Amino acid sequence: MLGVGEKFPTYSLTAVVSLEKGKEFITIDSGSFPGKWKVYFFWPKDFTFVCPTEIAGFGKHDKDFQDRDAQLLGASIDSEFVHLAWRKDHADLRNLTFPMLSDIKRDLCEQLGILDPVAGVAQRVTYIVDPNDVIRFVYVTDLSVGRDPKEVLRVLDALQTDELCPCGWQKGEEVLQP
Repeated sequence: MLGVGEKFPTYSLTAVVSLEKGKEFITIDSGSFPGKWKVYFFWPKDFTFVCPTEIAGFGKHDKDFQDRDAQLLGASIDSEFVHLAWRKDHADLRNLTFPMLSDIKRDLCEQLGILDPVAGVAQRVTYIVDPNDVIRFVYVTDLSVGRDPKEVLRVLDALQTDELCPCGWQKGEEVLQP
């Protein structure tokens, strides 16, 4: 699995960005958000139970990520058509404002080293990537355990200070002075 300090891989994937007919899909690649922080979060597969709770949770905080000049990008190994059907079917996913990337060929997941060896799906992984495409944070949970978007925001805030931040540090608090 790629980790902190390594370069995030190059990719080009189809994403679901809308429910509006004719505007559902766009291609997003590793150069699509120049100069921005990126928060990639992967889930195992669509039409499951834990995944929509996380996706909706990240969706509720998308404005908070945008306020930090960070682009939120969700992804799984499902096709863009499955993503679209799931968004149409699940009330909590209809109004998402961030792209849902389709890694149907598993290329990005393989480059990252996050394919679950038993289930064959993306592991439940979150990456915070800085504007230079360097991985600054990796968060992995068991396939059965959802993540907390607030913790991802807290770590993003800490990384953006470029300072030493103690355990539990929150935006606006003092940083450590060596």
